[in-house]
Amino acid sequence: MTITFDEATKQDIPELIRLRIAYMADDFGSVSEEERSGMEKQLPDYFERKLGSELIAFVAKDEGRVVSVAYLHIIEMPANSILLNGLYGEVLNVYTEPAYRGKGLCTKLMNTLIEYGKNKGLGRIDLSATKEGYPLYTKLGFKDKEHRYTDMRLKLR
Repeated sequence: MTITFDEATKQDIPELIRLRIAYMADDFGSVSEEERSGMEKQLPDYFERKLGSELIAFVAKDEGRVVSVAYLHIIEMPANSILLNGLYGEVLNVYTEPAYRGKGLCTKLMNTLIEYGKNKGLGRIDLSATKEGYPLYTKLGFKDKEHRYTDMRLKLR
């Protein structure tokens, strides 16, 4: 096993799609054929347009094969009293293949992601933690959000 760490490039898109679907199956228990088909249809174009600009994928590879990934979605909004430059990040889809878990890959990827965010001037980095990921994120300094407002959502589809 020879693990290397890097920022994903467009050549990694097929691997990113594979791991995105594996993450969804792991997180939700399964992925239907319709869901898989929908993701396989949308993700190539999305990654082609966003990867390396609004979406940074930090990856661990074993002999060239992506085995762990952590995404940083960079979001720009109008400046406010908390985010004077309007920039923040959201962590998406932190996933490691089962055979590679417990080896510190996510810790290394998340530390790299955090340093990247600091260097890019992000005001904060948000994430939604699974029960499994929560201990890692608290160890890295993430805190539970204090909600001044009530989170709400209107589903359009």
